Amino acid sequence: MTVIPESELEFRFFRAGGPGGQNVNKVSTAVQMRFDARNSPSLTEPVRARLMKLAGSRLTLDGVILITAVRYRTQERNRADAIERLQGLVDKASVAPVYRVPTKPTRASKERRLEGKAKRSTIKSGRGRPGSED
Repeated sequence: MTVIPESELEFRFFRAGGPGGQNVNKVSTAVQMRFDARNSPSLTEPVRARLMKLAGSRLTLDGVILITAVRYRTQERNRADAIERLQGLVDKASVAPVYRVPTKPTRASKERRLEGKAKRSTIKSGRGRPGSED
């Protein structure tokens, strides 16, 4: 698990809408966090590639991940929320995908499948109208 040091994070605070009453108009509680994923020394190359892919629309052309947090009424909680969301992305990117090894069906499983199909065919053929089968 890779931990991002706070020295690599850049924060900007601005006013947010939503709950907070008159406080909303006076205090800059919303947080926009910037993390330069492309030039971060704390990420390995495979984790960096997966993180940039996972970031999707939050990634800028410069390789900077932008996370905006406006969920809470206080600056501290929004800041913690942004850090937590970035850490979640990094944790997800740290896990290498497990590739499926393609296998072929065994001879016995092929035979079982064909026997089942034949059995089903005889059951269905017996459902027709009774008529002249001479």
